[in-house]
Amino acid sequence: MSQRPRRLRVSRQLREVVCETRVHADQLIQPHFVLDQESGVEAIPSMPTIDRMGRKEVLKRIEKDLELGIRSVMIFGLAGGARKDNEGTAAQDADGCVPKVVGELKKAFGSDLVVMTDVCLCAYTDHGHCGVLHEGRILNDPSLDLLASTALVHAEAGADVVAPSDMMDGRIGAMRSKLDSNGFDDVAIMSYAVKYASAYYGPFRDAADSAPAAGDRKTYQMDPRNSREALREAALDEAEGADFLMVKPALAYLDVIAKVRAASSLPLAAYNVSGEFSAVKAAVAQGWLDEAAVVSENLHAMVRAGADQIITYHAREALAGAWL
Repeated sequence: MSQRPRRLRVSRQLREVVCETRVHADQLIQPHFVLDQESGVEAIPSMPTIDRMGRKEVLKRIEKDLELGIRSVMIFGLAGGARKDNEGTAAQDADGCVPKVVGELKKAFGSDLVVMTDVCLCAYTDHGHCGVLHEGRILNDPSLDLLASTALVHAEAGADVVAPSDMMDGRIGAMRSKLDSNGFDDVAIMSYAVKYASAYYGPFRDAADSAPAAGDRKTYQMDPRNSREALREAALDEAEGADFLMVKPALAYLDVIAKVRAASSLPLAAYNVSGEFSAVKAAVAQGWLDEAAVVSENLHAMVRAGADQIITYHAREALAGAWL
């Protein structure tokens, strides 16, 4: 027998030599949920090890994460119920939660840290949807300037990358135009280009207090049964000026990641979402899974499918524990 694939598996070091897929720290983006206050920590029961934090605690956590090699973060701001309205106007407040923490992060860490911000209205609207609500409908075009203005406020605060997650048609073009016309042509856009109306977002909605008060997001987020549509969405966003593309969620959509990767040369991120994270945590708590092994397997699967970056709540523990 001349062909024996097992020859290349006989030792750990030999397996490392022929390994096809590697996940490294620079690929990982750690999300943070930031309270609209200077200090404080609130546990998120549905997301063990992940907290909502005030700006002071966020800076301390990110400083420690930098020592692990996590050099990119995604910031999600929390508005608080008193500041919510139909159009999410608090999202455009230059003195709001996200601009404040972005400014403090850039002052503290400068170019050593890539600061990405989620751009959406859902955490700031009293109805929990990602755009303007009128008579039960989410209005696309009236939402665009609100989203673009939110991105501009983040850019003015110092964000390196703005990441619109709303899934309104045309928002990348509106955002690129707004940024460029105000002198922020160097600020990159990471588009949630392929975002599904997924059941995997439950814990995130607890964390961000962004669940819709009524209805669902199926009229603007993608149908989980579709994959060809993902290529259309990605191509439109690329044509409008996106610098990164993203597929969200990740694990149930590895085929979509592969298709988008084959169709585009842009950097491609996979969002390893809250439900994927919390399902692992729940199984580990029951003793059903080896956390280090399954997290490593999951993250490698995303990169193997074609992702260049992974937004994941596992980043800190994976690096601290040398799981990769």
